[in-house]
Amino acid sequence: MFGLLRLTRSSLPTFTRTYATAARPVTLDTLSPAVGSLHNEHRVGRGQGSGRGGTSGKGHKGQKARAGNGKPKAGFEGGQTPLTRRFPKRGFVNPTAKTYAPLNLDRIQHWIDTGRLTSSPESPITARELLLSGCVHNVHDGVKILGDGVEHLKTPIHLVVSRASQSAIDAIEKLGGSVVCQYYNTLALRDLIHGRTDRKSALPVRKADILWYSDPKNRGYLVEIGKEADAANATQESTSEQTQ
Repeated sequence: MFGLLRLTRSSLPTFTRTYATAARPVTLDTLSPAVGSLHNEHRVGRGQGSGRGGTSGKGHKGQKARAGNGKPKAGFEGGQTPLTRRFPKRGFVNPTAKTYAPLNLDRIQHWIDTGRLTSSPESPITARELLLSGCVHNVHDGVKILGDGVEHLKTPIHLVVSRASQSAIDAIEKLGGSVVCQYYNTLALRDLIHGRTDRKSALPVRKADILWYSDPKNRGYLVEIGKEADAANATQESTSEQTQ
């Protein structure tokens, strides 16, 4: 009869875990969990001396001591109507709502006076310049120019923003500046902030947005696009008439 072999921790084989380094690139044999992410399992129900014996750390009886049930879902109150259902609903969430970053004229003038902003008809101020210069801290869904501080505005400025109030448009154009309101969806605004020009900006699809950006009173950019399209159609019609 052969005696039973008693295995101890020292007699077990040891494995050396290898990690990817600069000299050892990531390959199949270097893939391993992060250091410190693996821990030994807690052995429960193996005597009081372990600290997790008897009831295995679950205490005496009760719902949380039963096997398989675990904890009830968040908000469960033992069967009575939970708090989240006892209170009525109020209001609604507008799925098409826009949150614009407000910007007043006196702040723009201060940024120009301190040399943090410059504008010209060829390179107007956009949301990118406003964000990078710290004039606005978050563009949200776009920048809207407001007319507060109009008495401090003394420099002609040229802007391409999402929205502008009528008082701001009148004050800017009175000094020889210009305002163009352009529609930006989430992706187009992100490309503008990051300086990407390899993707075409999306046009508005909601009727309310199309009408707003097509109104000359709002200085919408679709007005110029419509003029260019009409001119192209007229040229094409005249060319076709001449060929006939």
